[in-house]
Formats: sequence, C-alpha cells, structure tokens
Amino acid sequence: MNKSLDKVETNYAPKAAGPYSQGIVVDNFLYVSGQIPINPETGNMVDGGIKNQATQVLKNVEAVLNAKNLSFGSVVKSEIFLINMQDFVIVNELYAKAFNFDVKPARQVVGVASLPLNSLIEMSCIAAIS
Repeated sequence: MNKSLDKVETNYAPKAAGPYSQGIVVDNFLYVSGQIPINPETGNMVDGGIKNQATQVLKNVEAVLNAKNLSFGSVVKSEIFLINMQDFVIVNELYAKAFNFDVKPARQVVGVASLPLNSLIEMSCIAAIS
C-alpha cells in the first residue's frame, strides 16, 4: 500500500487499548475506530445504562473528529453496534440530535452478542475532509 497514512490521536477520547489508532486519515477521509463508552478522563466505562453510554460514545467520536477540525457534519458513514436492539429508540434520539443536518450520513445499526468490556454500544464512522 503506497498511500500516506496520518494517525489521529486525542486525549479527549479513550486511548487505543490495542494495536489500532483512534483514527486514520487517508485520501481525504478520516476513519474513526470503534468507540465504546469509556470516559477518557477516568479511563472507566460510564455507568447508567444506554442513554449515558450512547452520550459518551458520541462525545468520544466527536473528540476524534475534532482532532482533525471536523464535526458530525463531516461524517459520510456511521456504524453503530448494540447489544440490545430495544435500545435503538434511545440511541436514535441521541444520534438525531448530534446529526441535526439536512443531509444525514449513511448508517447501519447492527445487533451483536457482545462488545468490548461489556459495553452496550460501539460506534465508528468515516468523515470527509474538505
């Protein structure tokens, strides 16, 4: 692969817990790794159920976007993974507030059996850099 990769790191999102980056820029796109509801200040998973966890995940994704001077308005594709699809309504409401734009990104929401650290939600995205 001859493409130039630019690693994205911020202290405002959880540090990568394995062999991956918080984000990678290639060809004018920022690929944000899956974010789970870890508070970057404490390093701990947030408590309080899906609403608090989804709120933290959105904050973490936004922090990685902000590290490249981007916002939710730059996102062209997002992926959300949920342990319980009954949480979709709550997550969708929070997502709609964050992505309050005329043109919404493409999105998929997938129900899964488990997520890292017993998280209820994980989210990743791709953002365009103009």
